[in-house]
Amino acid sequence: MPIENVTDATFQREVHQSDLPVLVDFGTDWCAPCKAIEPVLQEIAAEMDGKVKIMKANLDRMPEVAQSLGVRGIPALFLFHGGQVVANRTGIASKRALQEWIANSV
Repeated sequence: MPIENVTDATFQREVHQSDLPVLVDFGTDWCAPCKAIEPVLQEIAAEMDGKVKIMKANLDRMPEVAQSLGVRGIPALFLFHGGQVVANRTGIASKRALQEWIANSV
């Protein structure tokens, strides 16, 4: 499953009401580390299809959501399960580290 974009209009439905855990990748188009982590998240999304949904949120277009979650640096990864934040982390990481973080958080 490819990574889809989430917006203010779809955040409630796609994240809070999802039956699956949802990893939301908060970043921007101009952030080099955000671009660097994207291929890793694409691989994880393909491997965990049906188990975890991965979505991308552009902070430049969703400042209110980011502020409500306390996003301070990017890329910021927030893992939601049952509509609640169960874990978050900031910065880039290896594929293995991200897989372990997801597995240990849901």
